Amino acid sequence: MAISSAIGSLGRRDIAIDLYDDPHAAAAAGWDALAAAAVAPVFYRPAYLTAYHDAPLAPLDRVAYLVVRAGGEPVAALPVALHPAADPLGGLRGAHPGIEDGPALLSHVWHCYDTRIVGATDRPVVDAILGTLAELARAWGAPWYGLVNVERGGPTAAALTGAGLVGRHIIDRFATDLRGVADLDGFLARLGERPRANLRRTARRAAESGLTTTVGPATGADLTEIAELCGRTAARFGNAGFYPADTFVRFVRTLGPAAHVLQIRQRDRLVAAGVCLTDELRFHTWTCGVDYEVTGNASPYAVLYIESVRLAIALGRPVLEGGRSNEAFKRRHGLTARRLDAYLARA
Repeated sequence: MAISSAIGSLGRRDIAIDLYDDPHAAAAAGWDALAAAAVAPVFYRPAYLTAYHDAPLAPLDRVAYLVVRAGGEPVAALPVALHPAADPLGGLRGAHPGIEDGPALLSHVWHCYDTRIVGATDRPVVDAILGTLAELARAWGAPWYGLVNVERGGPTAAALTGAGLVGRHIIDRFATDLRGVADLDGFLARLGERPRANLRRTARRAAESGLTTTVGPATGADLTEIAELCGRTAARFGNAGFYPADTFVRFVRTLGPAAHVLQIRQRDRLVAAGVCLTDELRFHTWTCGVDYEVTGNASPYAVLYIESVRLAIALGRPVLEGGRSNEAFKRRHGLTARRLDAYLARA
């Protein structure tokens, strides 16, 4: 169902925002065309939106898919959700004390680390989006609304700042450009001497310790086993419940070909696993789980990182997105931090 109202103008074209409660309806209204034209990250593409809608990894009270129109033509899109637990990773409460105590209307979901307005970010478009979010927040009983995990310095950040919101740092994500890198040796050659030697030593010790790697689609993996390992790993970092097992399995299965699964085993025991996502430009190391109780002296996490880089290069993706957290390892081994900010306002 769509709700539409005229709320501004872009040039001589009236701006209106349609709200959909289902990603398939939004797709038919122009969402997918906008995302494709913008070469938007996987988080805005049909596979991810449908998977999260059908198997939400976080509790969401309500969702809406905003399609902004100018003169009847779709020009921008943004997903929003009413989060009863607004701060599951703990990054917001320092910037906005008290937000953790109630619901908030946020874009995107927390399992996305690259929030952006897809399409136009002209001031009239952004003003219309923020006005709609304020109205939705009041209607849905959320004292806060806004966007989280917005890359500092990007077009969405500039547009939100221009509209009067203040971005406050919550966490970093890490990425690197793989253009011109033909193979793993080419990637290692770009690193400093010590991290390069560390990863080569890790690969050697992994072989000596009997660690083996398999790569394949989600359909061929034991996703229940992987969900359990990812859940235990998240809990170690204070994020228990971030990957509810049953929902995780349904979510990853629904992703279809957008998901690739890496598994590291030692004598048939799963010691590391990664669920990686792809779009046209990016290879996302979206989540992983690691069990460090291995024999030998090889780090399963470092092995998983090596195999992720190898797969990203093999698939020809020019950008490796390394996700959030584990800053020291990622900086040391070739990834660059991209600061993520939250742009929030009171309803």
